[in-house]
Amino acid sequence: MSPHLWGLFVAAVFLLSGTPGPNMLHILARSVAVGVRRSLVAMFGTLLALVSVLAASAAGLSTLLMTLPGAFQALRLIGVAYLVYLGVKSWRGDAVPAPDADAPPGPGLTPAKLFAGGFMVCASNPKLLLFAAAFLPQFVDPAEPAAPQFAILVATFAAIELFWLLVYALCGKTLARHLGKPRLRTAFNRLTGTVFLAFGALLLRFKPV
Repeated sequence: MSPHLWGLFVAAVFLLSGTPGPNMLHILARSVAVGVRRSLVAMFGTLLALVSVLAASAAGLSTLLMTLPGAFQALRLIGVAYLVYLGVKSWRGDAVPAPDADAPPGPGLTPAKLFAGGFMVCASNPKLLLFAAAFLPQFVDPAEPAAPQFAILVATFAAIELFWLLVYALCGKTLARHLGKPRLRTAFNRLTGTVFLAFGALLLRFKPV
């Protein structure tokens, strides 16, 4: 892979990852709810799912799913159901102020649940699998071994994704300072819930080419 080709990949992924989506919205909401430090656990879950999906796509899993009757449809419906669950949960969230950074986490927000939530948001999106299957090969030089190139692309993608996750988490920290009033917190919960529901609706309408 030439430096020029890798540079194009970096530029494309930087723009794509920075675009608001389920991953970024989830980390933003987590940062508002539990603070930047604790939202790191959710970030690690998101990144593990991202790397797993990209690696699976590079290994040809997306092609296999498309050949199995109903497999992709089942995965898509699981993703829709989880996004709807997040939307309803956010909409009905408590209108409580953001916690102090040094305060102990609530009983329902254990590190394991934060990690699992980040993992599920990313892993339940089948569009990522198909996107990676169509996108990553465009930056692989067929004249060179494929595996090392895919490893570089996946690592680069993960690093850029982490950068944007941190940016959104810091935005959540700033936003939390202005959400001390129950009315504002309720409005934020309902806004994020509505966006998650919208993502679910868009995924429900999504059909692979």
